Amino acid sequence: MCGISGFVDFSKNSNETLLRKMSDTLIHRGPDGSGASFIETLNSQIGLAHRRLSIIDLSSAGKQPMQLLNLTITFNGEIYNFKEIKTELEKLNHVFLSHSDTEVILHAYKEWGTDCLSRFVGMFAFVIYDSDKQELVCCRDRTGIKPFYYYQTEHLFLFASELKAFHVHPGFKKEINLNSLAAFMQFGNVPAPHCIFKNCYKLEPGTYLKLSLPSCETELKKYWNVYTYYNQEKLDISFQEAKIETEKILISAFEYRLVSDVPVGVFLSGGYDSTCLTALIQKNTAKKIKTFTIGIEKSGLDEAPFAKTISNHLGTEHQEYYCTQKDALELIPKLPYYYDEPFGDYSAIPTMLVCKMARRDVTVALSADGGDEVFAGYNRYSYLMKYGSLLNTIPGSLRNTTSYLMKKIPFSKLPVLKNRYNFHNRYNKLRVLLQDPSPKNIMHNLSTQFSADEFAELFYQGTELPSTAYASRELRKEFFSPLAYMMAIDYQTYLPDDILQKVDRASMAFGLEAREPFLDHRIIEWASRLPDNFKYHNGVKKFMVRELVHDYIPKKLMDRTKMGFTIPLEDWLLQDLKPQIEFHLSEQKIKTQGIFNSNAVQKLVRDFYSGKKEFTLKIWYLLMFQMWYAEWMD
Repeated sequence: MCGISGFVDFSKNSNETLLRKMSDTLIHRGPDGSGASFIETLNSQIGLAHRRLSIIDLSSAGKQPMQLLNLTITFNGEIYNFKEIKTELEKLNHVFLSHSDTEVILHAYKEWGTDCLSRFVGMFAFVIYDSDKQELVCCRDRTGIKPFYYYQTEHLFLFASELKAFHVHPGFKKEINLNSLAAFMQFGNVPAPHCIFKNCYKLEPGTYLKLSLPSCETELKKYWNVYTYYNQEKLDISFQEAKIETEKILISAFEYRLVSDVPVGVFLSGGYDSTCLTALIQKNTAKKIKTFTIGIEKSGLDEAPFAKTISNHLGTEHQEYYCTQKDALELIPKLPYYYDEPFGDYSAIPTMLVCKMARRDVTVALSADGGDEVFAGYNRYSYLMKYGSLLNTIPGSLRNTTSYLMKKIPFSKLPVLKNRYNFHNRYNKLRVLLQDPSPKNIMHNLSTQFSADEFAELFYQGTELPSTAYASRELRKEFFSPLAYMMAIDYQTYLPDDILQKVDRASMAFGLEAREPFLDHRIIEWASRLPDNFKYHNGVKKFMVRELVHDYIPKKLMDRTKMGFTIPLEDWLLQDLKPQIEFHLSEQKIKTQGIFNSNAVQKLVRDFYSGKKEFTLKIWYLLMFQMWYAEWMD
């Protein structure tokens, strides 16, 4: 795991000193060393830089950028099956000088070109410069575990693992893309391929980009797509057969993620995904694995006792850290630096704290992200399955009439109900869903924060949501089911743009490599073809994973309400963070920026402090953007 950065400068105004300065902004991603390759061509300057976190082949032979004849690479990530690929290449007369997976990528690219991507089991973002073809090739892994940003104008192409590297280059113009900001205010992140800055983009998961140096033209190509597998017939297989095969694939994926020349641990929350991961790993090793859990000092939000019970049952070497309010509040001002694009998932706070704890003992930690998207674990899937069908049974005329009346009678006119928590949001969402209870509309309503009217009032000037994978129509009609539709979209949006971005920045802030075993592409390629009721069965979410876990953990130890990483954000906003809100969301500051409608923002703040706690996330998103603005724009 590392940090990469670089450029192709067609105006030839760059140099190696500038390249190293870009790389130095990513020192937290790679504290073990650095390297840079500066290349002059007839019409351009090419810079490839690397910050190293040593995981495989700790010797100097694994140093980057690495060269093989006409190819030079800078690489962030891990190729877990590199030994098998290396053996195959050696049979084709390739000779290796190191034990690193980086060298395997170079030889694989030399042998197969971009077709080599289909052979890799791993997480990666890398750039290869081919001096013979005079082209730069940028590649990102199938799910988007590793980040890749690029900035492109007529005369300049920049790339990096994090946006902060771009600010060093004088050719980078930091102009806010208001449509991308609009997306952030709705989703809590900026969905790929968009970025908060103009002319700046995220390379989408499962995609590679080719930049031709002679023509300055770029070509984007998707080499892997989750819809390829959702658009296939469901497997005709019994649940027991599917369970056996699922466990085999999971064990293979989990064991690959243990490949390392440094200590490895596991994040254990006590939920089904992390318990499944821990149980299957511990089952196949005599050595006690290290597990880590974060606790929250507030009744009803703390998962640490459950994790400890699971650890005791499995016999892991367990550590837990209780996040105090002081710990969390001291971290919040640092979030805009590490999450250098506006980011609204407040579970970044405990995630960073557990990463900080784990780094004291290990350099690699396995995280159980992706289980919800692959095996149907989110509450919104239950909402879709339970209420989507129910709403569609109501005659259209009755739905439209009810929706019309709800628009005429605002929630504030309803006695008793108007004071209930989150009633305002639920009332408006129900009104919209009555008009159109399609899976697409349900997905939109469950994924966004502002109603259409609220959204229109929020911005000082007109904005519109950019096109994203939320609007995908790639799931073919003959393979369509509401559950498959929602899970496929989550796999392309919420997973890479929120969950994976959160874990990458949180772990890299402390030089920790986070690996994602559930995101081995073989798992989703298998699970997407399983019948829906193997994943969501009679109202039970994540049914397959639950049945697997019960083979290793007594059911009575697992039966509890899913909590996830959470903090008492509402209380903090009402108390300790109130000065931050008063400063960053002040009328004067909002008016000076000219981005948001000051009246709408002030009303939102007043309503929140007068008791409308359902506005918590709206206030948090605004605060996160304003703090980001202060860090990177002022």
